[in-house]
Order: sequence, then structure tokens, then C-alpha cells
Amino acid sequence: MATLWSSLRFNEQGLVPAIALCERSRCVLMQAWMNREAIEKTLASRDVTYFSRSRSKLWVKGETSGNRQKLKAMFVDCDGDSLLLVVEQLGVACHTGHKSCFYRQATEAGELVPVEHS
Repeated sequence: MATLWSSLRFNEQGLVPAIALCERSRCVLMQAWMNREAIEKTLASRDVTYFSRSRSKLWVKGETSGNRQKLKAMFVDCDGDSLLLVVEQLGVACHTGHKSCFYRQATEAGELVPVEHS
């Protein structure tokens, strides 16, 4: 049987993209990055921890805003190069105040139109 660590393929920076999906609404909330330490902390605490590329450090989602994510399940994709996190979202997911970071839809003309997720 494969293990998480034998299945994951981190990029050159030691990171893997992680997509957060709301357990209740099934809405895609956000995409961020995780390293091994972030994954270990998330699995141990169930508080989702990401790696900030701009600050080069770990951050617990919601540690300053209070908009936390509680891990319900973690999935690895078939290539081992991406994670899907099913989470209980406490508050909004996006730092802009939207429920999801994916709140802008592209039109055929290439314009971005705001949309709200339920």
C-alpha cells in the first residue's frame, strides 16, 4: 500500500499545491501551497496550515482573521502533485472578504464578473 510521503511529488521548492473545498457547499474556496511540515501540522492538529511563498514561512489559515479551516479529509491526486483538502470553513476563505477566492468569472470577452457562491 502506498503512503502519503511515497506518493507526493513536491516541486523544486519542496511545495505542493493544495486546493481547499468546502465540505458543506462543495465550493472551491482557495488554492495555496504546502510543504511537508505544513502537511504534518495539518494532519496532527486538523487546523489547516499552509506555506507562504512570499513570507517563506508557515501560516495557519485564519490565525489573524479568525476565518479558520478545519481539515475533514485530505486527498492526493493521481499524479501525486496536488492535494485536495475538504474543510469546514469557519468564516470566509478569501482575504478580500468573499466566501471563495474564486469570486470572479471570466466572460467570453475576457472580462471578469463578480459572482457569489452559496
